[in-house]
Amino acid sequence: MLEANIKTQLEAYLAHIVAPIELVASLDDGEKANEIHELLSEIAAASDKVSLRLDGDYPRRPSFGIARLGETPRIHFAGVPMGHEFTSLVLALLHTGGHPPKLEAHEIDAIKAISGHFRFETFVSLSCHNCPDVVQALNTMAALNPAFETVMIDGGLFQREVEERQIMGVPAVFMNGEPFAQGRMDFAEILAKLDTGAAARAAEKLKEAAPFEVLVVGGGPAGSAAAIYAVRKGIRTGVVAERFGGQILDTLAIENFISVKETEGPRLAAGLEAHVRAYDVDIINLQKAEALLPADAEGHIGVKLESGATLKSKTVILATGARWRQMNVPGEAEYKAKGVAFCPHCDGPLFKGKRVAVIGGGNSGVEAAIDLAGIVSHVTLLEFNDALRADAVLQEKLTRLANVTVIRNAQTTEVHGDGQKVNGLSYQDRASSAIIRLDLEGIFVQIGLVPSTDWLKGALELSRTGEIVTDAKGQTSLPGVFAAGDCTTVPYKQIIIAMGEGAKASLSAFDYLIRNTAG
Repeated sequence: MLEANIKTQLEAYLAHIVAPIELVASLDDGEKANEIHELLSEIAAASDKVSLRLDGDYPRRPSFGIARLGETPRIHFAGVPMGHEFTSLVLALLHTGGHPPKLEAHEIDAIKAISGHFRFETFVSLSCHNCPDVVQALNTMAALNPAFETVMIDGGLFQREVEERQIMGVPAVFMNGEPFAQGRMDFAEILAKLDTGAAARAAEKLKEAAPFEVLVVGGGPAGSAAAIYAVRKGIRTGVVAERFGGQILDTLAIENFISVKETEGPRLAAGLEAHVRAYDVDIINLQKAEALLPADAEGHIGVKLESGATLKSKTVILATGARWRQMNVPGEAEYKAKGVAFCPHCDGPLFKGKRVAVIGGGNSGVEAAIDLAGIVSHVTLLEFNDALRADAVLQEKLTRLANVTVIRNAQTTEVHGDGQKVNGLSYQDRASSAIIRLDLEGIFVQIGLVPSTDWLKGALELSRTGEIVTDAKGQTSLPGVFAAGDCTTVPYKQIIIAMGEGAKASLSAFDYLIRNTAG
């Protein structure tokens, strides 16, 4: 099942196992059970510290658990954890076997201190690039604390359960049978949800933070570049981010980042964070900015956080990026994650054999329609204008797909549902003004991005579309406040451009400091 080079790599990884572990399989007579049996046999053959049992009694079949020898499994995989989830499997083997996870000491102590019983079920699709972060975080928690039990469930294999629970977006996490979280989360975010007092403690600690010389708001490509360029100048630098990595965490294939032939968003985000952490940068993660405050008598600009704390700095670099643009029609918010989705790679497999719509005829929309056409029964692509805006090569490929219908001059007016999930949408034919209803089970919105600048309204100059207005040096309308990346008026929203703009804003901030700060 595993290729020869993968087996070689696996043997090298498993050499780090400290304590013997066993794989406990709960199988049936299906094809996937045979695949699991073959996979587990190859894993057991790769290390003398790994053994295999076939007498498991886990209720979901086919599945398997991982445990220290003589213990009951706390980490389970219901399905074949290949694709993006193969890394989750390897890490589960290592951590169960005593190899330490790459976490801060305070994070390990925090998870070990949690008491009670927590049974997590994470529904995934094997093509989802956000799901492994959740699976790996929960598996690590289960390896560290006996109070935790977790299972990865392949939604494509256990479709009856997906339908019964009305899961229409992944990753979907349940705790003790109740909904816990939807969408990508990392270890720190999950820990924050479990440790309800963590936010208040963090806010109190932040209130004592000394002022920065450069404070970067945002942890995406622009913010990371700005932080690195600032700290290399030898000045006190901080980064505050709602989630480190930003929008690229939701990006799958990246093939235009110069010198890197191809990569994926989460991998690039991890590299950005590792690079920033290699320097003496104060990273304040999982904190959302609420307001930008004018400079005080000492010349310190304030950034107020939703947690109640206020950070101060001599200069501020705004790099808050952008988020998915929504249709803003009745029913959209109500049925988000209940049929209204934004990531075809993540959620597409959950709509296997169903009817879906894609909203948007640009590159993202047409690419989504092409991807979904191989999974669902039918795709209807709705474009507002009278022509698609995607590249010609994508349009040509789209026209060759028999199960795709393209409707132009269509303005979506409403999302319909039965109270639990989507069952259709209405659109207006802009040529005839007629309102037409489509019956379907899923809607994928692909109409671009909107800058994450709502919290800055009234504080500095924004464009008509909400972008931060900057000059050639990244300076905003407020002295000492700079901006970079997708939240600004700089054209062409690309990762490499955001990084360059982040570096430029940082250099401009340093220039401002040496010209406007005494001493």
